[in-house]
Amino acid sequence: MVLATSSVLHAGDGLVQWLTFEEAIKKSAEQPKPILVDVYTEWCGWCKRMDKTTYSDSAIAAYINARYWPVKLDAERRDTVMFQGKAFVYVADRKAHELALALLSERMSYPTTVFLRPDWSMIQPVPGYLDVATMPPIIDYIAGGAMERGEEWEAFKKAFTQLPSVTTK
Repeated sequence: MVLATSSVLHAGDGLVQWLTFEEAIKKSAEQPKPILVDVYTEWCGWCKRMDKTTYSDSAIAAYINARYWPVKLDAERRDTVMFQGKAFVYVADRKAHELALALLSERMSYPTTVFLRPDWSMIQPVPGYLDVATMPPIIDYIAGGAMERGEEWEAFKKAFTQLPSVTTK
């Protein structure tokens, strides 16, 4: 099992409502749903662009807020994160946090969107910038249940037209 952490980055008015690591664990225990982890760095231009475009798209943000527990993980954060009795720390010689190293299988690429099951086990990391056209079928394939039903990704993607509308709390 692998986990993620975040700094406190809350957005409102149609933007993704990022949770801290601790908030996501608590919320996932109360209401299980997949976890979306945005692995980024402060210096990454494509990460910033994804925040300004993809994660700022109202339909994408509403879907993520309704169907996922979204977590931001700065791959270079310096604090210690405790989870299941293990301390995850910054690794100076790798210039990365152990959680980022684990989530990305040590293939450091930013941004990477990591999808986890409600029990925090790995579904899939998706490296690279995901634009407003690319993200919707991916997030719906996972949270909408197509993947768990065994639907083929290529067929799903070909038939995909738009994200279903969601209600937010």
